[in-house]
Amino acid sequence: MASVVEGLMVYTNQIIVLNDGSTDNTREILQHFTQIEVRNFQKNRGKGKVLKKGFKIAEELGYDYAITIDSDGQHYPDDLDVFLSELEKRNPGDKEILLIGDRNMGSDGVPGVSATGNDFSSYWYLVVTGFQLHDTQSGYRLYPVKVMNSITFYTWKFEFEIETIVKATWRKIDVKNVPIKVLYDQKNRVSHFRPFWDIVRIVLLYMWFVLVSFFWIHPRNKYRDFKQKGFKKFWKEDIVKSNESPAKKATAIALGIFVGLSPFWGVHTFLVFVLAAFLKVNKVTAFLFSNISIPPFIPIIVYVSFQTGSLVMGKGWDWSLKLQHISSTTDVFLGLGQYVLGSLVLAITASILVWIVFYLLFSVLNQKQIIKS
Repeated sequence: MASVVEGLMVYTNQIIVLNDGSTDNTREILQHFTQIEVRNFQKNRGKGKVLKKGFKIAEELGYDYAITIDSDGQHYPDDLDVFLSELEKRNPGDKEILLIGDRNMGSDGVPGVSATGNDFSSYWYLVVTGFQLHDTQSGYRLYPVKVMNSITFYTWKFEFEIETIVKATWRKIDVKNVPIKVLYDQKNRVSHFRPFWDIVRIVLLYMWFVLVSFFWIHPRNKYRDFKQKGFKKFWKEDIVKSNESPAKKATAIALGIFVGLSPFWGVHTFLVFVLAAFLKVNKVTAFLFSNISIPPFIPIIVYVSFQTGSLVMGKGWDWSLKLQHISSTTDVFLGLGQYVLGSLVLAITASILVWIVFYLLFSVLNQKQIIKS
């Protein structure tokens, strides 16, 4: 602890030390540093709770940003300049930033457990945010204090650092890595990370984030982007002028139509994002066209699905079936098998026809663009 504080004081005296209920002589050591802000907590509260308290203290003291550094000596004080240099590049009006030190986890000397844990966290961070980070677990970070204090956080231990970057990204904060050095001294390093329980909490947190991102965050953000551009601009810039091939563009639209007409009500959004990722097609396009199943069209879709099922089962078109006869979910469940079969056939047929039409359309448009260029 003393060596870390002394190293930092070479570069700044604007230091806040949070002593989270230490049981050694840390409190006595910190009494010698009278020129810095020290806060002692009687009981260990967990890293997340202490960091939240630290953000509030930093804002009270008038700071806009706070750089966090672990006390175990693995971080180098001279890397403060890396964070500050990146911060100085930010112009007024630019997006707010949150910086995470990139420890280069693939280098020699990095414990295998740490590298594996970081790979796991980075992968799921990409899944729930759509953005790539090489290091998501480094404690050497620069936080925008006011933003952190405006977000509601629920975790209180090591998983808190994951919650911060995911929720910051969801708020359109520019979360990115900056290169730092790291020293892994296994003899003198003291870690309070409990492999089993802390990993369990991290896994549970990401499971929750997956549900929230697929059912709320991704659809909301895509809809906002589309609404901001408008359909005409979106169609022209994101679809027609996209660098994707005509087949890829048509597949994204056809996928949206298939999911929107399919009988998997309640999971359309989740399904379209999963399939779009699997097929590697434009998620925004697929999601937008999946909204063919908006409330005004639902009765029509159900009705046509029933009739398609009747045709497939050899009953012919049931002219006695009127749209107004389908007045409740009970009516739907009475012919559930017919409906499910019909909706799948309808979804497959419609998506194939849509793919053919849009493939031809995009092929023609691509040829026109080539001729113009």
